[in-house]
Formats: sequence, C-alpha cells, structure tokens
Amino acid sequence: MQSITILGATGSIGVSTLDVVGRHPDRYRVHALTAHAKVAELAAQCERFRPQVAVVGSPEAATALAALLRERDLPTQVAWGEAALCEVASAPECDVVMAAIVGAAGLAPTLAAARAGKKVLLANKEALVMSGPIFMDAVRDSGATLLPIDSEHNAIFQSLPQAYSRVPENHGVSRILLTASGGPFLRRDVATLEAVTPEEAVAHPNWVMGRKISVDSATMMNKGLEVIEAHWLFGASAEQIEVVIHPQSVIHSMVSYRDGSVLAQLGNPDMRTPIAHALAYPDRIDSGVSPVDLAQVGQLNFLKPDFQRFPCLQLAYSALLAGGSAPAILNAANEVAVQAFLDRRIGFRMIDRLIADVLERLPAAPLTDLGSLLEEDRRARETALSLIS
Repeated sequence: MQSITILGATGSIGVSTLDVVGRHPDRYRVHALTAHAKVAELAAQCERFRPQVAVVGSPEAATALAALLRERDLPTQVAWGEAALCEVASAPECDVVMAAIVGAAGLAPTLAAARAGKKVLLANKEALVMSGPIFMDAVRDSGATLLPIDSEHNAIFQSLPQAYSRVPENHGVSRILLTASGGPFLRRDVATLEAVTPEEAVAHPNWVMGRKISVDSATMMNKGLEVIEAHWLFGASAEQIEVVIHPQSVIHSMVSYRDGSVLAQLGNPDMRTPIAHALAYPDRIDSGVSPVDLAQVGQLNFLKPDFQRFPCLQLAYSALLAGGSAPAILNAANEVAVQAFLDRRIGFRMIDRLIADVLERLPAAPLTDLGSLLEEDRRARETALSLIS
C-alpha cells in the first residue's frame, strides 16, 4: 500500500490520476489533495478518497472548503498556501507525489518532494525547465525516484535500456525523437494565425488538457519545454533531441540507436497510460485505457516542424543552448504571454514575439541557487508585463 499526494488534483492530470488510483484501492491510498480555487470539485474528491489533508491557494478558498467538508462530516484537515503545499509534498506519511500543478507555481512543492526523497511523478515540466541543475541535484542528493508523466518523456523512458543512466553515449543511444501532434493549427494558413481566438487555440484535436497547456500546444511551446525537460531527464544535448510532428498521437515518442534500431511506445492518447506506468513502476497495472487498434488508425504520418509556423519551438532550442537562466526566462515570459492572450490583451502571434523580446532584453545569467532562479523569474515576468502594457 502506497500513500500518494496529488498536487493539482482538480486539473486534468489530477483527475486522471485519481481515476487510476480508484481502480486499485488495494495498492494506493490518498494522503493529500491540493487545488488552487476549485473548492467544490476538491470537496467531492475528498468525499470519495478521504485524504488526511486538503490544500488550497487562499484563506478564502480554505474557509469555503472547510465548510463543505463539515457539511459532509469529513475529517480532512484544510490548509492553504505554498508552505502547506511543500508540507504535504514532503510529509513522512507520503510515499508518492504526483506533481501536476501547472507552471512555475508548482516548483516549490515539487522541489520539496524531490529533496524529501519521494517517488516524484513529474507532470509539471516547468519545474524542471526552470530549475534543471538545481532540481536534478536534489534528486541525486536525496535518492528520490523521478519518473516522467508527460506522455512523450514517459514513452522515451520506456524505450531506453534499463541500465540507462543519463549518459546516452554509453548505451548506444544516438537520438531522442519527441513526437508532437502539431496542435489545432498544423495545416492552417500561417497568414491567418494573427486572428486566432482563445477558443480556437484551446481546441486540441487529440488531447483533453487545461487552457494554458492547450495554448502551449498550439504554439508548440509545449514541445519546446519538453525538449528542455528531455535534456535534464535523459542527459541528451540539444543536438540529440529531435522533434517530429505525428498528427495521430499514437506513437508518443521514440529512441534511435546507433545500430539503426528505433524503439517506440504506442498507445491511445490518454494520460492514464503514463500515469499508471509511473505509479506502478516497475510493475504494470490496469489504467482503464483501451488498447490501440492499429487497423482502425490506418496510417501513421510524420512531418518536420516548420519554425515559421512554430517560432516558439525555435526559441526553446535557443534557450536550451544559451543555458543558465535562459530557460527560466523563456518559461516566465511564456506564462505571462499565454495568460495575456487568454485574457484577450494580446493576439496569438504576439506570444512568440513577446517571448523573443524578453529573452533579448534579459541575457542568460548563471543559476547559483534557488534564490537567483526566482529573481530571474521575477525579472522576466515584470519585463513581459511592462512590454504588454
């Protein structure tokens, strides 16, 4: 029996995680659930899974949640704020942490889980993008287990040799092939992208995701962040990581070897598959996902990404090559730009232009500790907001 804390329980990854956990009550119990502001949804999850602690983002949300739990006569303790998130992520009663808070807000509790030596299921790619060397040092020093939840990185993990140790040249690995669906605008006339609305951008053709990550998929910044994440997870250089557009989203990623072999992981586009894999690793459990029917799929297509259509992908590669604080600046500027687009303050094609402008104004600096990282993140956000104004 393993005890799990889910950071971001009411988001799409959190809901999928609870679906898998609910299928295996003999293997998993829930220690803590967290959400930012979706109090009603969190209360319903608490009623079903009976966690010891529930954490929300504000005192107002905590008051509302406590009232709902009293109505249901539930003993779950209620807390709020970043310190409480870090506490439930590092609690001795917790064995596994699903890190599914979107964006920079998930960095502190995810890092707390890593420093506490937990089994960390990483769905928050931004935490690793921002703090790559700091985060990986914490994993190494504490003996934590780090398992990727992004379908692409989970597929790469499954396609690597069991003895793989983040040194590809020692295991015959030549390239990592990250697949990308291409999002909703893969074949749309580039000249019309200026007019894209938030409603169009969040309508992903294959995956059900939150609004922010859906926009990232439409710009392919999501894939750019995954390139940086793959660098830290697997020790691969920027030159060894190749993005391949695969519209069917059946092959989730591949690993190419020196002898010409290419190993791939296939499955239906459902996040419960990588979640179940990581939860049970090295075992396998039922995820509730039906097996892929290749005859029904019919064909698998592949395209090279067009950087004119997807300039955010090029920006991410450039940030990885620049190193230091550049990935953190990239991520911060992107979060501000995407929110401004969703709020209809800027147009769709202003997202990549704003990020490029922030990167140009703030040259990469060395990351010495978490304090310097957070300062670079703050400067990038302030610069982006100033440019928007």
